[in-house]
Amino acid sequence: MEQTGDHDWIKGCTLPDHTELQERTLKTAQDIVIGDRCRIDYGLAGNDVVVCEFSKINGTIVAGGDVRIDNWCEVGGDVIAEEDAYLGEGVKIRGKLVVRGDLDIGDNVQIERGFEAKGWISIRNPMPVIVYIMMYLVAVLGIEKQEDLDAVLQKLFGDDEVRTEAPLMIPAGAVLNMQTFSVPERMAVGSGCRLHGNIRAASIAIREETTIFGSLHAREGAKVARRSVIHGDVQSDGDVVIEQEAHILGNVSCRGLTLHEDARVDGVIRAPGGLKIERREA
Repeated sequence: MEQTGDHDWIKGCTLPDHTELQERTLKTAQDIVIGDRCRIDYGLAGNDVVVCEFSKINGTIVAGGDVRIDNWCEVGGDVIAEEDAYLGEGVKIRGKLVVRGDLDIGDNVQIERGFEAKGWISIRNPMPVIVYIMMYLVAVLGIEKQEDLDAVLQKLFGDDEVRTEAPLMIPAGAVLNMQTFSVPERMAVGSGCRLHGNIRAASIAIREETTIFGSLHAREGAKVARRSVIHGDVQSDGDVVIEQEAHILGNVSCRGLTLHEDARVDGVIRAPGGLKIERREA
C-alpha cells in the first residue's frame, strides 16, 4: 500500500459530537487517531486509540478497544487497553501497561511501572501505524479501491459538518495543552462538546451547543453554530458567521461578520468588511 510522506488525509482536525476535555483527559466515544509529531499535555480516552510516530502524550491512554502506539512515542501516564495492544520500536511508557487481550511489542520498548497482559505476548516489530490507519480507514469506510480513499476522506472530514461516527482525528504537528489547541489546518468541532484552551487553526467550525473555554483564532474563516458558547474572543483574518442564540463572551474581530439577531456578543465588534444581521425566520 502506497504511503505519502506528508499524510494529506490527516491534515484536518475533527472532534466528534460530545467530545469533552475533562479531568485532563480528552474523551470521546469514538476511535482516536493522533498524527505524527504531536504534543498533547493530557490523556486520551476512546474506543480504539492510534498514535503515530514521534508523538508525546503527557497523560494516560484508556482504550475500550485496541491501542496502537507507533515508533519512538512517549506516554507520560498509564496505557490501558480493553482488547489488544501494539507498541512499536522505542516506545516509552512512564506508567504501567495493562492489556486485557494480546500484546505485540517491538524492540527497545520501556515500561517503567511494569505490564500486565491477559493474552499472548509477541516480541516483534508490529505493522507500522500509518499503514494500519490506511487499512483501517479503507475497511471502516467500505472503500473497494485505494485510489478512492482521498475523495472519501475529503467528503468525510473536509467540510464543516462532523459526522458522529467519524473518529477523533488530530493532525500531525498539533500542540494541545490547557492553554492552546493549535492545529496547522482546518478544525471542525462537533455538537455538544466541551473544550478548554485557545483554538488556533486555518479555519474553525463549531457546531451546535458546544462550549469552548477559550478564544478562537482563525487565519481564514470561522463559524459558530446556534446555542454554542465561546468564553473568549473570536478573531479571524477572513469572514465569521455567528448563528442564532450563540454567545460570544469576548470581542469579535474579522473581515466580514454575519451575525444572527438572536446571537449575543458581549464585547466589541470589529468588521471592516461589513456587518450583516440575519433575521429570525417568520
